[in-house]
Amino acid sequence: MTHLTIVYHSGYGHTALVAEAIRDGAMSVEDTEVALIEAAEAESQLDRFDATDGIVFGAPTYMGSASAPMKSFIDATSKPWFELKWKDKIAGGFTNSGNLSGDKQGTLIQFVVLAAQHGMIWVPPAAMPESMTKDDVATGDRQSINRLGAYVGVMAQSENAEPGPDNPPKGDIATAKAYGVRLAKAAKRWGQGTL
Repeated sequence: MTHLTIVYHSGYGHTALVAEAIRDGAMSVEDTEVALIEAAEAESQLDRFDATDGIVFGAPTYMGSASAPMKSFIDATSKPWFELKWKDKIAGGFTNSGNLSGDKQGTLIQFVVLAAQHGMIWVPPAAMPESMTKDDVATGDRQSINRLGAYVGVMAQSENAEPGPDNPPKGDIATAKAYGVRLAKAAKRWGQGTL
């Protein structure tokens, strides 16, 4: 059985929908279990990450970096860092903001650095922007896979409105689900390898 844990913060509910989509994608892979845990809860439960095969980090991008509750969790991970307890675990990340760019790359890089500090193996989405395969490359279609052209992790963009069926857009949710599948398969393959 492959075990993944998604630790995230969601200020208004949009980022939670992305986390749930990653979970749903990962759970579609046979023999995969996924736990969702909010960053505020996770700080006091760091031991639960010891038994997981992979950790996926997620937060909204506020002012160019991860939200404060997620940053607080990141700082708390210095405890397992001292013993490199997360070494060789699969890692991934996702973020969401109200703007198309919103400096989301800064948040994803923050997660990559966190994973590197812990000696984790980073898995990117590996999804080409669907618009690149269409005749009109600059469609900006909200239904397209990887419409924001993110390669480090998943980027989603939500309107400044209640989370719902198209907020974040269906394309961003589909991108997140595909990422969940990739993360689960990577963790399974990594776990079955021999050292």
